[in-house]
This record gives sequence, structure tokens and C-alpha cells, in this order.
Amino acid sequence: MTTPFQGATRRNLLLGSGALGLAAPSIARAQGQYRAEYKVSVVGNRPLPISDGAFTWAELVTQRSGGRINMKVYPGSQLVGGDQTRELVAMRQGVIDMAVFSTINISPQIREMNIFSLPFLMPNHRAFDAIINGEVGRDLFGTLTSRDVTPIAWGENGFREISNSKREIRKPEDLRGLKIRFAAGAIFSEIYQGLGANPVQMSFADLQPALSTGAVDGQENPVNLFLGFRMDTLAQKHLSIWNYCADAAIFVASKAVMDSFAPADRDLVIACAREAAQKQIAAARKGLGIDGDRSSIEECVRRGVAVAELTPAEKQAFARVTRPVFDKWAQTVGSALVQKAEAAIARAIA
Repeated sequence: MTTPFQGATRRNLLLGSGALGLAAPSIARAQGQYRAEYKVSVVGNRPLPISDGAFTWAELVTQRSGGRINMKVYPGSQLVGGDQTRELVAMRQGVIDMAVFSTINISPQIREMNIFSLPFLMPNHRAFDAIINGEVGRDLFGTLTSRDVTPIAWGENGFREISNSKREIRKPEDLRGLKIRFAAGAIFSEIYQGLGANPVQMSFADLQPALSTGAVDGQENPVNLFLGFRMDTLAQKHLSIWNYCADAAIFVASKAVMDSFAPADRDLVIACAREAAQKQIAAARKGLGIDGDRSSIEECVRRGVAVAELTPAEKQAFARVTRPVFDKWAQTVGSALVQKAEAAIARAIA
């Protein structure tokens, strides 16, 4: 992925890998100007892959800078009172210095990010990779840059699968009447209304008690989040693997913060973010059947969850019902951007 900060010299990459004992004079001069702490926001907490990515990034930077750049993670979106949809605004206001955004959570402010939420656009991880690693990913980074945010690396939260406490979901009519929690974005409300469900928007912080009390019947999140938060203990006994949309993660920093760093330190922050992002992607995909590893799916079954892995024909039935929502929101995202994504996906899965 090309970003505004690619092209670091070999010397700077060596600095990012730990050769910071020979700090450049520019770093030494800047040291006194750095803050005692740089606040990093992320939704959720460890062991979720998206949250772990933020902690890994902070730990790498703090360690490899010898503590000169002290990044501290505030999980659970606590810097914005648990409302993960406010992270972008808080960064632009200076409340947050760095973050690992979920594209779903910033899509209410940046309409183009809804491309990841278009129902059944991406059938698999090859399609997802085609978006983030190609022209569409670069265009989205450009959009963030225009909002005084410096995008650094693409990560992944994962394909969002649906669970509930009532029954197996294999066809659109199975959703009728179910109260399904969604995180943010009017597109999700329209998807579930179109499927006959009753969508309920709430923050992730409120999700667990809502499932426990039966205030909602189900939710949609990646499998490894389902496991990490033990949703099987929250009456979620039915899980359908339908890959209806994917949630990307973006490692970002405030433009003002990045501009305040010496060039070598910017390179260090970028290198560490990219390393953390690759680890995050691997963790998000662990055990989902890629390369034959089905350990996460098998763990769901071991916990007593009935897992329905939908066939291509079954997924297509959902895609047909939600096509009006897709077409409407493609206009909101931008027809040209959606066409680029569709073309990239077609090439990737051919």
C-alpha cells in the first residue's frame, strides 16, 4: 500500500528496527519537544485482534524509541466515553493522538468508508485484500488525509458473521422479527429492515449486557471477536457464516502529531504500525478455514454453538434481497469508487 510516508531510507528503517542507540541529532533536538504520552484509542480490548493491534503498535514504538515516544492505549474507546463512532471527531479535536479505527465506526463521518459495508460485495479475503491493497485503498487513504488524519496502515477486524439466541439463520426469512444489534451506520439498519429483522444500534460497551438480558436477540461481529468475548455464554447459540460484509481496520495518527515528529521518528511510527497491522490481519483470520486451519470454527462448535456455514447459493439469496440497499448506498459511497472495487474483486477471485 502506498502512503504519503513510504520511501523511508535504509538508514531510517534500521532505526525503526532497533538501531536507536545511535540516535540522529535531529531526534535528540526534538526529544524535549515530545509529549510525555501519546493517547491511542481503540474499540474493545485484548484479546480482540483489532485491539491487540493497537497494543502491539504502541509497545513496538515505545520499545524501539527507547521510551522517547510513549504511546499509551486506551481500550474500549474510553477516551470518547465508549462511543466508538466519535473517535474520528475526537482525533480532529486533539483528544486522541493515534488510533486503530474500525471503518464501520468512522463511516458515519466519511461516507466512502461504507464501501466495506455494502452487502455481499466481498465474497472472501482475496476480495478484501484487493480493495485495501489497490487503488481503492489508496483513494480511501487520500480521503482521510484530507480530514487532517494521517493513515498509516491497513489492518483487519474481519468478516462480520451473525449470531442469535433463537434459531439457525440460513435464508432471509429466518431473520424475520429478530432484534439484531449493529454498531453504527444507517446502511446496517436498512440491511436488517430489508431482511425483516428489527435492528438496534448500540455501542460495543452496551452489547454484552444487552445480550445477557435478552434486550437484543443477536449481533454481527467477526468470529474471533465472538470467541474472545465468550458470546456463547451470552445466549448466542446459533452462528451463521455468511460473510455479508467485512470490517477493515486503519492505523492512523493525527496529522499534527505526525508533523511534530522528527523524520526518523515518523518512519519508526510507520514501520511499527505496518508490522502490527500484519500481525493483526493474521490474528483476525486465524482458524477460519484459510489454508485449512479451522480451529476457530471448531472452537465455536466445542463450546456448543451451532455453526451454519452458508453455501454460495444461500449467500446469493441474501444478496438478492439486500440488492436495493447495495444500489442505494453505492451512490452514497460513490459510483466510481464502487466500480473500481468491483473490478478489482473480479480480477482477484477470477
